[in-house]
Amino acid sequence: MSTPKRVTAIGGIFFKCQDPENVRNWYAQHLGLKTDQYGTTFEWRHADAPEKKGYSVWSTFAADTKYFEPSHKEFMINLRVENLDWLLAELKKEGVEQIGETQVYEYGKFAHITDPEGNKIELWEPNDEEYAKMPGDAVTK
Repeated sequence: MSTPKRVTAIGGIFFKCQDPENVRNWYAQHLGLKTDQYGTTFEWRHADAPEKKGYSVWSTFAADTKYFEPSHKEFMINLRVENLDWLLAELKKEGVEQIGETQVYEYGKFAHITDPEGNKIELWEPNDEEYAKMPGDAVTK
């Protein structure tokens, strides 16, 4: 068995805003993003398996969100990974600690770490087939 890839793509970009709805509307009006209450989703194809779809998310959060904690930064990056449990074990061996517990949903598994400067990183092992079934209008192709 080959070693899984660590990060396979950007899964999402999330940032804090004073008025998330207004910011989403601005991006929709001026940059053409098809947004809903969660932001927008970009659909793409895997380079090594073009028949498979992948998704990346862009989303605004309220300025007072606790979701980015313990980071005090205004943004959080979500990175798609191939095998979350394996990667978390490797990161632990390397001295990188997980923040909180792994969360499991139909559309994937999530865990959090921080980089040396305190930027929170969300690791996502996606289930793209289930993600595609989620309600919402914000898919940008």
